[in-house]
Amino acid sequence: MQVQFCGANGEVTGSSHLLTIGARHILLDCGMIQGDEEIERRNAEPFPFDPQRLDALILSHAHIDHIGRVPLLVKRGFRGPIYAQAATADLSRIMLEDSAAIAESDIVRDNLKRLQQGLKPEQPLYTRKDAQAALEQVRPLAYDTALEIFPQVYLRLRDAGHILGSSVVEIWQDKGSKLVFSGDIGPRGTPILRDPAAIDGADAVLMESTYGNRLHRSRSDTVAELGGIFAAARNSGGNVVIPAFAVGRSQELLYWMAEHFDDWQLGDFRIFLDSPMAGKVLAVYERHEELFDTQARALWARRPHPLRLPNLQVTESVAESQAINQHRGGAIIIAGSGMCNGGRIRHHLRHHLGRHDAHIVFVGYQAQGTLGRLLVDGVKRVKLFGDTIDVHAHRHTVGGLSAHADQAGLLDWYAAIGTRAPVYLVHGEDIAREALAEKLRTHFRCRVELSMPGMQVLV
Repeated sequence: MQVQFCGANGEVTGSSHLLTIGARHILLDCGMIQGDEEIERRNAEPFPFDPQRLDALILSHAHIDHIGRVPLLVKRGFRGPIYAQAATADLSRIMLEDSAAIAESDIVRDNLKRLQQGLKPEQPLYTRKDAQAALEQVRPLAYDTALEIFPQVYLRLRDAGHILGSSVVEIWQDKGSKLVFSGDIGPRGTPILRDPAAIDGADAVLMESTYGNRLHRSRSDTVAELGGIFAAARNSGGNVVIPAFAVGRSQELLYWMAEHFDDWQLGDFRIFLDSPMAGKVLAVYERHEELFDTQARALWARRPHPLRLPNLQVTESVAESQAINQHRGGAIIIAGSGMCNGGRIRHHLRHHLGRHDAHIVFVGYQAQGTLGRLLVDGVKRVKLFGDTIDVHAHRHTVGGLSAHADQAGLLDWYAAIGTRAPVYLVHGEDIAREALAEKLRTHFRCRVELSMPGMQVLV
């Protein structure tokens, strides 16, 4: 078995790894590269393999940095099956249709500018028709069931505890080696989701390293911090703006709001989940309650329902979204994208960054080159929609809500595998990968390498 690293090497977006098993070529993930305009132009470049020669694609979960280029892969000739856990299959439909709609909308705006500059119009990366074609190739799978995808080549998906349907991928041969691809590993004790499954043995591990150099705050401290932010906003009379991914983080936030609805006095606020896809995502969660942990099932039986808070408004239309910013105070606004590099959150930031009474709350990883990263790093001035805005809003980074395991969690996950298989670190910036590599070598005396673009290894 040979592995070629095709994406998310030294960065946290664009996940993609190519396996060659005999005559078969299997791709693990096909994610979007995210960041500033220059970084995102890489998405249109040729793949470092021939899509027409691929025999199968396996998706770890439905975040865009893991599935965002799947329609482009199909557009360029891939015709094989796409394997994904059933909830991932449902969420991927929502995510890819939305991604395609954004690409079509953005190209219309960009081509108007190109026309004014005397330049030729361009085509979107892919269209909704391309997304639909890709979705027809998806084959939903259950957790923990081995499937012979090719003669003597087996696939099994295990719960990764990252978002609903997220999977650790196990792939092996009869009398051959076994590869484990972590996808993105969630922390233990994440609301709604079950803890990551323990993996039994491996001959090689492709392992994410997003927070390989950090330890998260405890959940109790994090929840207390959130409550304090809402109290401060109530006292200042301002709004709370939370950039959050439509899948995963938004649902966790609603869970905590339901759990602490009374003691946080959330009835005093109007809560907006401003996302055209939000209602669809909530419906997927409600269809897959069998994947919830014990505590979430118990909370689901109580009121207020975590995804149906009494003062929650899920906004779909542009007009509804625009109306939110008429509320000068007493609003909690959750909107995407989680890294502020697109979506409705940018409009809310334009209205709130300059306000001294506003609170901007970052609850997830902010990649290099994104507006979210600039704000977290303390930039004093930003440009949005042609306007230069001096940043006066209070900024909060609530790391304990991360959907990624921290350094200790990643070490525990690897320890549970049992064997001391060689590790290839992916999906992390180099400072995080280097720190995690040192810990793995020290604790387990295993071989650890940092993946590089185009690097090939035998398993």
